[in-house]
Amino acid sequence: MNARNPDIGPFDTPDAPAPEAFDDARAAVARLVELYETATDFLSDRFAGALRHGRPERPVRAYYPEIRLSTTSFAQSDSRLSFGHVAAPGTYSTTVTRPRLFANYLEQQVALLIRNHGVRVVVGPSRTPIPVHFAVTNDARLSVPQEGAMDFPLRDVFDVPDLATMNDDIVNGDGFLYADGSIPLAPFTAQRVDYSLARLSHYTATDPVHFQNHVLFTNYQFYVEEFEAYARQQLGRPESGYTAFVAPGNAEITAPEGHLAIPSKLPQMPTYHLKRADGQGITLVNIGVGPSNAKTATDHIAVLRPHAWLMVGHCAGLRNSQRLGDFVLAHAYLREDHVLDDDLPIWVPIPALAEIQVALEKAVEEVTGLDGYELKRVMRTGTVATIDNRNWELRDQSGPVARLSQSRAVALDMESATIAANGFRFRVPYGTLLCVSDKPLHGELKLPGMASDFYRTQVARHLLIGIRAMERLREEPLERIHSRKLRSFMETAFL
Repeated sequence: MNARNPDIGPFDTPDAPAPEAFDDARAAVARLVELYETATDFLSDRFAGALRHGRPERPVRAYYPEIRLSTTSFAQSDSRLSFGHVAAPGTYSTTVTRPRLFANYLEQQVALLIRNHGVRVVVGPSRTPIPVHFAVTNDARLSVPQEGAMDFPLRDVFDVPDLATMNDDIVNGDGFLYADGSIPLAPFTAQRVDYSLARLSHYTATDPVHFQNHVLFTNYQFYVEEFEAYARQQLGRPESGYTAFVAPGNAEITAPEGHLAIPSKLPQMPTYHLKRADGQGITLVNIGVGPSNAKTATDHIAVLRPHAWLMVGHCAGLRNSQRLGDFVLAHAYLREDHVLDDDLPIWVPIPALAEIQVALEKAVEEVTGLDGYELKRVMRTGTVATIDNRNWELRDQSGPVARLSQSRAVALDMESATIAANGFRFRVPYGTLLCVSDKPLHGELKLPGMASDFYRTQVARHLLIGIRAMERLREEPLERIHSRKLRSFMETAFL
């Protein structure tokens, strides 16, 4: 039993170093790794023992590590930065999970705090227990059985996930404070991150370690096939900087001719990763159709703190002047998806982000060979409407059509506004470039023969535009992409 933590009580806990102040970000993250791995190894060991020998004599507990910062100064940091500093004196903290996975992110954020405030950060055990389910996630030997499958109640001995610590009060701006009164340093608690990492593995059938900093969302399998073809091409070009391609089941190739052993049963949201050694590659998620899937995917990918995400899917064109295959660059959103109404009221505007818009427009110019006024031949900029009823045409259309006209909408889909709104909510830069695949208001419906020809000729070009936009964004400084437009009055210091 560790006598140095007064919060431990009768629990069997691992020995851990006392909290220590650091003025070096790398050393601070190394201590986070030490604390976390000591705690999770301890829980895995005790849980394996319980599976073999039955109920332990005492309850078992280990704690997430935390980062803590205290400042007494109102001195203003560089006002150009949207992150890396706190707004007012006080004590700030955040619990941390999987520090190896987040090492680069944590080193960057901690280094900015130390530099901008001239104080040291304190790293030590928190008072938040690690649920055993999350502790054994990366131990291939172990899995937590269903409640009742063991000869003792699991929660009598081990901590289990606690929904009270997995909400989005921080990012939703609901005035969240930790139990000791400290202010959040980061947008998510450790348990919230762990929950999402577990969900990502389930929904995408790929380990979170493979996710890249630039994420494309699509709603058609055709894009996946083109993405794999592009990835194989790039793996044959060492100068591209891409090092591997990962598919569901964590199937991985590092050469163009590699064989991907993809499971026969795909997950709900098949995900593919074109990787770079620095994590600046591209992830493609096939979210399927509907705002619920779009929200689910972005709810969980947000904890990885990507640098940008874009929707590159198909839509209904709403203007007679549009043709099948034309592009729509969203500069506003009509939100009738409803899945985010409780988290982000519909009166909240979702602005277009200049950096993303420019990258997308330049990518369209590059791929199509058109620019300036000529670009208007194949692309419109305007409002994209997102709805939650795929078969809205089967009801009286007068109401929906009137709203679409009043909003000046040029396209209709079921995912884009959800992805943009959740990007706004989670402070992840977002954008949308859609491709017109039908025109229901003008009698051009998506029919099998038309669809096959359309998809065959348009998907490769559309996907390439999304990739080129991401590659442009990769060259932008991080502080330019993560601009102040996405930050509220009182923000977390961590991105």
